[in-house]
This record gives sequence, structure tokens and C-alpha cells, in this order.
Amino acid sequence: MTNFSPGTFAPAPGRGRLSRMLIAQARIEFVLTLRNGEQVLLTLLIPLGILIGFTLLNVVPVPSPRVDNITPRVLALAVMSTAFTGQAIALGFDRRYGVLKRLAATALPRWSLVAGRMLAVLGVVVVQLVVLGSVAAGLGWHPHPAGLAPAASLILAGTAAFGALGVLLGGALRAEVVLAVANMVWLLLVVAGGIVLSVHALPRPLSTIAAVLPSGALAEGLHTTLAQGVTPWGALGVLLAWAAGAGLLAARTLRLS
Repeated sequence: MTNFSPGTFAPAPGRGRLSRMLIAQARIEFVLTLRNGEQVLLTLLIPLGILIGFTLLNVVPVPSPRVDNITPRVLALAVMSTAFTGQAIALGFDRRYGVLKRLAATALPRWSLVAGRMLAVLGVVVVQLVVLGSVAAGLGWHPHPAGLAPAASLILAGTAAFGALGVLLGGALRAEVVLAVANMVWLLLVVAGGIVLSVHALPRPLSTIAAVLPSGALAEGLHTTLAQGVTPWGALGVLLAWAAGAGLLAARTLRLS
């Protein structure tokens, strides 16, 4: 009987490296998101339209220069649209069609099903920041240089917070319910959650609530740091608290079908 040394034949049987599997899944999720027309509309075209429209048209009263006040809020809207609404809807329908159940039957660990999605979400957020930032710069946006690093921290924390909330919603409810609830929550946060209007411009009881929501914390935090170069530790703390709390709940309630 002939004995062959290990590695003689390729591909070698057995599970691949976890890092390679995670990167492969994240790449697939990233490509599928960018190929989805509804996702592109929600995550890129709507924020882009708001950025251009609210900068060039006097739709709502905004201090001058308008683009410097609008851009941070549009960036917050883009993060929320991708990490929360898009993530929740995609996860809900993947559960409905049995995608997660089939992936769980492979060598992929359960944690990587969520980690791969979050990496893909982060990749989409980077694309959004490049596109929206470039358009804003063309409109005359001048962010404070000292605020760029704190803004990156806020965006990472905001992506984690909204992503955890998206997994919490999409991993526990039926797809049709997720679709309705995610869009309703998105609209409420845009109107009254500190995204379009500043927290300080909202009525008193509503402004208090909006300040501790992830939408209000991200929008106000980005506005503060990109306009003044100051690190908004309070907003960062709110986002990290939402990320930790929603993440723990999502891990307990996530269902594969």
C-alpha cells in the first residue's frame, strides 16, 4: 500500500481557516448588498439626495454654512440606514428563505454568521463615507481636522450599535414584520430622533429622549466633532452602551429560521 505525505493532493480535506471563511463570507455579503437596488437606494441614494437638496435648497432652517451642518447628520443617516434598517431586513429574509440555516450546517461557526455581516456592513459604510464626503467637499464642506479621528470612533461605535439593533430585530421577528417595523423605526428616527433636526430644535420632552437614542447621539456627536474638533465623550458612551446592550440581547434571541 502506497503512503502519501500530507499535502500531496489538493484541495486538502477538512475545514478551512476561520479567518479565510470569515473574509469570504464578508465579501459575499458586501457584494450582495451593493447589488441590491433597494439597499443602494436606502443606504446611498436617499442620503445623497438629502445632502444635496438640503444644502442647495432652503427646506429647513439650518445655520450657515449649510453644508457644514447638514453633512454630519447625513453621515449619521447613512450609518443608520446601512447598519440597522438594511441589516435587519436582509437578516429577516435570509431567515425566511433558510439561508442562515443552510450556512449553519456548513463549517461556519455561528458567531461568524453575524461577524461576517458586520464586516460587510462596515465595508458599505466606508463606501458611503467616501461618496458622501466627496460630494460634500464639492459643495464646500470643510470638516475640522482635529475632529476626523473622533468622528471615525463615533462611526465605528454607531455602526456597532445600529448593527446590533438590526441583528436584534431581524433575528427575532418574522421577515414581513421586520420589513414594516424597520422602515417605521427608520422614519421615526429620521424625523424625531435627532437626524434631520438637531436634538436642541425638538420639543423639550422629545429632545431629552432623542439625546439618549443612538441616532441622536451619533448625529450630534458627529456635528460637534466635525464642526468644532471636540471629542463628544457623552455621545460615544451612549453609542457604546447601546452596542453592548443590544448585542447581548441579540446573541440571546437570534434564531436561524
